[in-house]
Amino acid sequence: MTANTHGVSLGIERQGMDHFFVVLKLVGTLRHSDYEYMVPILEEAIAGVKQPVMQLLVDASEFEGWEARAAWDDFKFGLKHGRQFDKIALVGRLGWQEWLVRLADWFTPADARFFMDKRDALDWLDEGRQQSKADSN
Repeated sequence: MTANTHGVSLGIERQGMDHFFVVLKLVGTLRHSDYEYMVPILEEAIAGVKQPVMQLLVDASEFEGWEARAAWDDFKFGLKHGRQFDKIALVGRLGWQEWLVRLADWFTPADARFFMDKRDALDWLDEGRQQSKADSN
């Protein structure tokens, strides 16, 4: 990976009327332009939903951090949409990413956890998805 490689891949799966499963793949150092791409797509997906509930899987295995403006974008997004996230699973490397998730778990209403293995993260998130399906039936 070169120093200039950066970006966000975003996937959104709607489950029922108000539940969403969101997958993010973060690569390199995120820039403001990455948020200009990602945020409108996510906001369009949940537009018109009175109380969206989202589960988030973040693959940060190639993530290096944020530029200052992108960090601000991330903070603003969290303030606006943070309460809409039910569970956040971050798959990455030990170190600062693990500590970031621990901080997020303290400061957000979402249940946030760090994983080294993507399958473990998906299993944990699936526990909530199965419960949500049972509650809606």
